[in-house]
This record gives sequence, C-alpha cells and structure tokens, in this order.
Amino acid sequence: MQAWYKTATWLWLLAPVSVLFALVSGLRRWLFRRGSKAVYRAPVPVVVVGNLTVGGNGKTPLVVWLVEWLRRQGYTPGVISRGYGGKAEQYPLLLEANTGPGQAGDEPVLIHRRTGCPVVVGPKRGEAAALLASLGVDIIISDDGLQHYALARDIELVVVDGKRRFGNGHLLPMGPLREGLWRLDRVDAIINNGGPVYAGEYQMTLEPGALQAVGGTQATPEPGDRIHALAGIGHPPRFFTTLEQLGFILEQRLALADHKAVTPEQLTGLQSAPLLITEKDAVKWPGGHDNTWFVPVDARLPAEFEQLLLTRLKELDHGD
Repeated sequence: MQAWYKTATWLWLLAPVSVLFALVSGLRRWLFRRGSKAVYRAPVPVVVVGNLTVGGNGKTPLVVWLVEWLRRQGYTPGVISRGYGGKAEQYPLLLEANTGPGQAGDEPVLIHRRTGCPVVVGPKRGEAAALLASLGVDIIISDDGLQHYALARDIELVVVDGKRRFGNGHLLPMGPLREGLWRLDRVDAIINNGGPVYAGEYQMTLEPGALQAVGGTQATPEPGDRIHALAGIGHPPRFFTTLEQLGFILEQRLALADHKAVTPEQLTGLQSAPLLITEKDAVKWPGGHDNTWFVPVDARLPAEFEQLLLTRLKELDHGD
C-alpha cells in the first residue's frame, strides 16, 4: 500500500489493529520459544531469506545467488517456499520440469527453471523441508519464512528495499512491517537492495542480463528504442528505472500487483512497440503480444558477505 511510504495521517485510525497484531505475533513468538508450539528441526542446515515488510524486496535474486554460490562451495542446495499464488492438489509439492505457476507460484517456478535445483513448496515449511532433505540435499534455503517459526533455522538473512526501506515504520496494517525493527538485531546479515547502505548492511546490486525472447521472432530491442514496459513485482518503478538506465525510451508503463498475471485485455494498448517484462512475469506469461522480451537479473554481493557466510557455515559444520 503506497500510503505506508508517504505521510498519510489517516493510517493512525488503524493503530488499534496494529497493537492487536503486535500482541498476537508476540504471543506466537513466545509460544515457539518456550516449546508450547512444535518446531521442526531439519537434519541439514537451513538458511532463511526473508524480510520485515510485506511485498517484494528482492529475495528471489538473492535465493538464486545463494544456490549458485553454495554449489561453488561444494554443497547440494535445495529451496523451499510457501508457493504464494499457486494451488496444488497436494502438499508438499516437488517441482518438476512441467510444473507451472498455477500449481507452485511464480517465484518457485522461476527459481527452479533458473537453477535446476530441487524446489519444494507447501504452506507447512517443516513438511517441505523434510521432503527436500529426503532427496539428498545437504543445505536448505527457505525463500521467505522469516516469521515462520515452526521451522528452525541456522542462518537468517533479511533483504531490505534500499529505497523504500521500512516505510512509516509501523506494524501491519498501519504500516508495512511484519515484525518490529528490533528483529534486525537478531539476524545474521541485512542485505540492502539498491539503496544507500547503512551501518551493518551489505549492498546487493541487480545486474541486468541480455534480453530473452518470450515469443515471436522480431529483432532484439536495442538501447534507444521506444518500448512498452510491464512489471508485476513488489516495486514496479524499480524495473522501469532499470530500463531507462539501460537506454530504452519507455512509452507506456503497466504496473501490476506483485504476483498478478497480466490479462489479454491489458495488452491491447501495448502492441505498437516491443514489450519488456520481468523474468517473474515471463514465468506466468499468457501470450497476447508477439514482440515480448524479459530482462533477467543477477545479484551481485560483496566479498565481505561471502566471508560471513563461509564463517557461519564453517561454524555449523563443526557443530558450534
């Protein structure tokens, strides 16, 4: 909700609900800590990639980076996810080559297609982690799930939108926070996606790759061309800015809600020029525009962050 990132005094009307949210979530954390609610401990290390705010912050590129980085360190990683937006007949669901976003959600399908690693989705992350561990992986990455305390974790990474940060700093529904800012003091690393870096944070940049055709055989759009742009991600303006920085001239911009698929009707006014979309939109693309291209992105992180991960993983290997 855009009001969370602006000065909207009417949000104070929601303060009582936010207080209730804080009480309920605090009680829930306490019950997990004292053992009144069951916690599943996987037989292999679990790395949670989460955030404090609702909406997309850039977790998926970090998950892809982690899969590839862990492989270079000799690990066999797998990924679990809630599978938001998908409806499978049975959970947990192990993704296969033909599993679509309608079953598993767009982000798990993207991760599976990009990395080829085992991906399991399900509302109960403990069950998803148990299935994944049985397949021979030796480390599990949880895509989101920072607040899913029913799953024990060994490393917690929080991704922060470097430009929007934490909005007005209030809990839901008065603000965008799922938990208070105190939670940042208890995680292993804070990853800043695309903004000024604060003390204790690690900078993540997203590097666009070569355009990939979604459909059609037209010539690849080049910087300086006039194009249309579409994004159904957590913060569409970030994608539009990236295209402008690449040199494209944006004639029309269509911003959709995160995870929302475009409808054919929305494409009727976008036929006059090439259409550039995000990789997440390409995963669930319905067709309807024969000159569509997606822009893959790769995360880049500093050597200091890699060293932090190596140190933490070494501690886990030694049982400390």
